[in-house]
Amino acid sequence: MLNNAVFNSAMKKWSRSGGRLVVISSPTAGGKTTVCAELIKSDSTCVRSISCTTRRPRKGEKDGVDYYFIGENVFRERIKQGFFLEWAKVHDSYYGTPGLRAKALLKKGKNVILTIDVKGGRQVKKNFKDACLIFILPPSFKEMLKRIKMRGTESRPVVNLRLSTAEKELRELPAYEYLVINDSLNDAVCSIKAIIKAENSKIKHAKEAH
Repeated sequence: MLNNAVFNSAMKKWSRSGGRLVVISSPTAGGKTTVCAELIKSDSTCVRSISCTTRRPRKGEKDGVDYYFIGENVFRERIKQGFFLEWAKVHDSYYGTPGLRAKALLKKGKNVILTIDVKGGRQVKKNFKDACLIFILPPSFKEMLKRIKMRGTESRPVVNLRLSTAEKELRELPAYEYLVINDSLNDAVCSIKAIIKAENSKIKHAKEAH
């Protein structure tokens, strides 16, 4: 017979504890950085994982805020030490997610947002089965080109390289669980919030954690 003790026991057993790893990827000019910044600003349960990279800072970027900017030799040494949750080489630069901080945040019940490429997304899903993978796309190819031109910081060869990489990344869509079209910043952020809320409410994941 259902009573208060049985009810509370079921709630405790099947309610999910801890946070979730949320991977957000997009091709060039997909807008994942802007979307994630707005997501974290508007949702206190979400925390962005700051990645390490060997590329040079872009205008306005700050070390320890946008990325940890380190040398390639240091990055390679950290790979050997198992420092990274995931890492990948993209456009001749290395990117990696520090593992210890991410795991500590998960234990505190935070949803850790990883803005990483598709290679990193595959690594995370392999090691963390209940990680949530979200792919962001601009509404059209025309809009993608428009956003790239608006940056005004990249040469034609670099743009061509990014478009070539984007084509390969699109082939990875089947590995992702959700697709969000970034036509409106607010709509994209609301969609991601809804996805995270739904994922954290799944009995399946609570059962696996239990």
